[in-house]
Order: sequence, then C-alpha cells, then structure tokens
Amino acid sequence: MDQLRALKYFTATVEAGNFSAAAKKFDVPASSVSRRIADLEASLGAQLLKRTTRTVSLTEVGLQYYNQVTTLIQQLDQCDKAVKDYQTTPTGTLKISSMVGFGERILAPILDEFTLRYPDIVLDVELNDQLSKLDRDDVDIAIRGGYAPDERVVAIHLMDNQFIPAASSTYLEQYGHPKSTKELPNHKGLFFKTPHGPTPWLSEINGEWQDVSAPSLLTTNNGQWLADKAIKGDGIIMMPRWVLQPYFERDELVELHFDEPLNITQNQTLGVYMLYQKLAYATPKVKAAVDFIVARIKGKGDPKITL
Repeated sequence: MDQLRALKYFTATVEAGNFSAAAKKFDVPASSVSRRIADLEASLGAQLLKRTTRTVSLTEVGLQYYNQVTTLIQQLDQCDKAVKDYQTTPTGTLKISSMVGFGERILAPILDEFTLRYPDIVLDVELNDQLSKLDRDDVDIAIRGGYAPDERVVAIHLMDNQFIPAASSTYLEQYGHPKSTKELPNHKGLFFKTPHGPTPWLSEINGEWQDVSAPSLLTTNNGQWLADKAIKGDGIIMMPRWVLQPYFERDELVELHFDEPLNITQNQTLGVYMLYQKLAYATPKVKAAVDFIVARIKGKGDPKITL
C-alpha cells in the first residue's frame, strides 16, 4: 500500500465530505479513493470514516488521526516546496574561494551588490591564494589566476593576468630608470610569492628567455605590503595590471616599459579564471553568481574593473 497517497486521499475526503469530490482533486475514480482509504483502515486496524450513501464523517479515532496526519502532510508539502524553490529561485549558501588580492580589490564590491540583488543567498567567501579543488574543498565557485586549468570543470576567462613592472618616481630618481631588462639585476626587487614560490622576472633577450630578477628586498604573498614598499621607493615591483592600475592613476607608481618582453613566465596566456562544476550551473544560486560576476567584470557593470 502507498501509505502517503492513502493519507492524502484520506485528508482530502474528510475536507471535501465525500469520495467523489476528493477524487476530482486527484483526477482518479472515486472507487480508487474509497479503496485506498479502506486499505489504510485495514492496515491500522481501525475505522477512520463513517460512510453513508452521500457523505462521510470521521469516527472518534479518525478525528484524532486526521489532526495528526494533517500536520504531517503540511510539513511534507513545505519540504517539497522548499526543494522546488531551491531549484528555481536563487537561495541557499554559496561558497566562493578567491585569490586574496582579487577578492579584496574586485570581487568584494561585486558581491556587496550581488547580496542586494539576491538577499536569499548567504555568501561563504574564503580569500586564499592556495589553489582550490572544487570537488575536494566543497566550493561552488573558485577564482584563481594562472593558466587555463586542466580540471574537468568550466573555466571562464574573466580578465588577463599579465604581470607588469613598476616603481615609484622616488625610486627611479634615486636608483635610475632601467632602459633595458638586462639592467634589472642591478636594481632592488619586490617579489610576489605564489603557492608555487616567488615569481621570477623573465625576459626574452636575443631570442632566449633569461632570468633578469633583481636581488630580493622582500618576498611575500601580501600584495598590499609589496605595493606599500614600492610606493615608498624601496624597489621595483611586478604585479598584475589590475592590481597596480589604481596606483598608476594616483601617480604613486610608474609603469616601466622595455623593448624586450618581460613576464613571470614564458607562457603569455596568464589570466584570471572563474571555475565551477558544469552541473552546478543548473543550480539557481550558482547560475546567478556566475552570470552576475561575469557581467560586472566583462564591462556591463562598473567600468573601473573592466580590464
């Protein structure tokens, strides 16, 4: 016996007053409703309904049973509705992992706006430069810098992540403006430390890539500390343009230009990528976040973060 169906037939019959009206609600014959309720009574060993030719009424035990199962069915309907809403309405906890610098400078203001748009989504955001595995770290969305990942996930290119050299006017006045990347080893370096180690300064000279890193004055994964040191004139820094652009706009740092290519890797396809499991996009909260972040960064939002 399908007890849940029998319970629904039972409560509907009580509320409608007869089998025929209840049967119309479920689009089944009245005999099916009557038979299901009879099976329910047989399984319970108690008569729940008093039957006449036209109407039904509750027995004493039937009234007690009705009051109890009505609450149960209402709770079940609410659970069903919650699951359906979860699949159609952006809601629930959204877990995001992002690089620290990107999270602080670009992602945070976007998520502030996102929260206003989707108040039923609870954000759980971790800023960490360690690479996140979506399946291992229980993360809905991960944002990382580097190459296009080879994981079996969807990777959306949000922006370029090329590292560029910069220094303050104070530093350049004191130590001179390097005219060639070959002069960089004679300067002072401020190096960003990734999960794979410090970022080297690599330059293509006469068709060959060479390490032109300056002696390190400071190596750290704290981008703000590096920027502060560079602004004070302590050394040359190499960081992504999206990190350094505000300092250029405030004339706190000056971008250095060389005829020779300069980067932290020979690979020229560095980028910032947003990663998520393909099937997760079907979840409204993930779809809403992915679409919102892409729209803002790709130029449909604040132009200041369009790179």
